[in-house]
Amino acid sequence: MRLDLLPRARRSPWLDLLSPALAFAAAVLIGGLAVAAFGVPPGQAFLAYFVAPLSEAWSLQEVALKAAPLSLIATGLAFCYRANLWNIGAEGQVVIGGLAGGWVAIAAHGSEGATVWILPAMLLAGTTAGLAYAMIPALLRVKLGVSEILTSLMLVYVAQLLLDYMVRGPLRDPQGYNFPQSVGFDEAARLPALMAGESLHAGAPIALLAVLLATLVLARTLFGFEVRAVGASPRAARFAGFSDARLTLAVFAISGGAAGLAGICEVAGRIGQLQPEISPGYGFTAIIVAFLGRLSPPGILLAALVIAVTTIGGEGAQIDLKLPLDLTRAFQGLLLCLVLGADVLTRYHIRIVPGGAGGGALP
Repeated sequence: MRLDLLPRARRSPWLDLLSPALAFAAAVLIGGLAVAAFGVPPGQAFLAYFVAPLSEAWSLQEVALKAAPLSLIATGLAFCYRANLWNIGAEGQVVIGGLAGGWVAIAAHGSEGATVWILPAMLLAGTTAGLAYAMIPALLRVKLGVSEILTSLMLVYVAQLLLDYMVRGPLRDPQGYNFPQSVGFDEAARLPALMAGESLHAGAPIALLAVLLATLVLARTLFGFEVRAVGASPRAARFAGFSDARLTLAVFAISGGAAGLAGICEVAGRIGQLQPEISPGYGFTAIIVAFLGRLSPPGILLAALVIAVTTIGGEGAQIDLKLPLDLTRAFQGLLLCLVLGADVLTRYHIRIVPGGAGGGALP
């Protein structure tokens, strides 16, 4: 017996719309069973994971602060993944962007004349550094045919080790009692808070603007059509005159620039200095967010909010209900698997072929 996946002659728009919600409900149900195995009432865990993060002003700000970098990075990655190119190294591009932008802030530290230009220069440096770092795997693929999956992933560890070296050596605060961290950034080098006395800063509207811009580019421009065409049918796109090499460089530049911008926004926002770790794995989590959002910028924004809510809720559940934080990561991974599985079932139907161990070729 074998299973064949046969394309559906007609796809239901209602099923396409409802499948992510059904996948989320299934993930919550399975998660409830896992929580019950730990001896915690599922209803109490549901409140901790999904209701508590949305019930207070400070937790809503925390959700927005986590969703902003995730949506920004994942939106950039969507350009790559739609073109069937695999940038797995966004975490390294985040780190390099934060390091480059932070270096600008440290170089201008204490300078009275830097109040006007310092923050734009930091954002530009972070974006440019992330873009340049993403060009390494892109050029290796275009010129030498090297797998971008391996090179982009290995470069993550290079970036993390470089940051660690810099904050323990050349960029370490000489008055910092030998702690591995830089000087604190001047006020002019910090992203301004959206409301006085609150933690939510200008990085959130920057991410929202990036999502809006990406939506317009993918839906309304020739470049967006090229990305979709190459992803849907590379051979047909080549016949239409689209260049694989040019597109590879372009989408890696976009994804790297977005990741670098997210890195410097994180450093200039809530951290305010360079330290050995400036990202809690945003670059890797953004891969989940991108696919949860079906590689669509509006969907990515919604997925980033869901992941942010579960992350904040998981931290609260760890404290209040003594549930392991790894349970949150397992839930996020389960949610991704169920959403992808639901997508397959909306596009194909399963046919059971009795007998034989054939190759499963579609008729």
